[in-house]
Amino acid sequence: MVPDLKKYILHPISEKAISIVFGNQISEAIRQQISRLNRLILANPFLGLLNAIPAYTTLTLFFEPSILLKDTSLKGSTCSEKITFYLAQLENLNQNEAENKSRIIKIPICYEEVFGLDLAELSSIHQLSKEEIIQLHTEAAYPVYMIGFVPGFPYLGGLNPVLNSPRKASPRKVIPAGSVGIAGMQTGIYPLATPGGWQIIGRTPLKLFDAYRQQPSLLKAGDVVKFEPISFTDFQKIYQKEWA
Repeated sequence: MVPDLKKYILHPISEKAISIVFGNQISEAIRQQISRLNRLILANPFLGLLNAIPAYTTLTLFFEPSILLKDTSLKGSTCSEKITFYLAQLENLNQNEAENKSRIIKIPICYEEVFGLDLAELSSIHQLSKEEIIQLHTEAAYPVYMIGFVPGFPYLGGLNPVLNSPRKASPRKVIPAGSVGIAGMQTGIYPLATPGGWQIIGRTPLKLFDAYRQQPSLLKAGDVVKFEPISFTDFQKIYQKEWA
């Protein structure tokens, strides 16, 4: 099924970028629409397309105007008109790429006290044992809505509502790379050591971002994350391989 492009609103944000706006509310249905259209566009790019960046309710296209404007196959005298025409043509396609299932990425996570800095606080807030929090956190599947804040930082939906947690009143000056946190109804993974105010419940030994990899970010919008609990010993073994 090709996404219904008539539901989109196009919003130019610069001479080299235009946002396709899907609405103003975060939802799984909109996430799936954005992911599907993103795959369709990447499988059938227009001339001059440089990048497509999915977010919570938008898909922003970056392009080279001088190339796009020379594309006589797309009607219109401006970039916005040509992209509007291009998107309309996608309605007539029946591309399998648009229906591909999301990648399921398994992320090992250690919830030991040395890593789960805020597990005790969350246990008190929610009146749940640490074991119950861990079970709830690992049972869910987490769609990646967007990558941002710092390179490789995934914003994950799908959190069990029982674990809806406030940000910390006083953010930490440094949160170690790999730390997994909760803020509101989201889970996130810090790929780099940075300041932050999310409630930290564990840490993954995986390297979420490496500028020297062919694909620097381990995760991308449209992926689905499953957390798998590991022991401290297993954490150390994986960490040594990843960060050696």
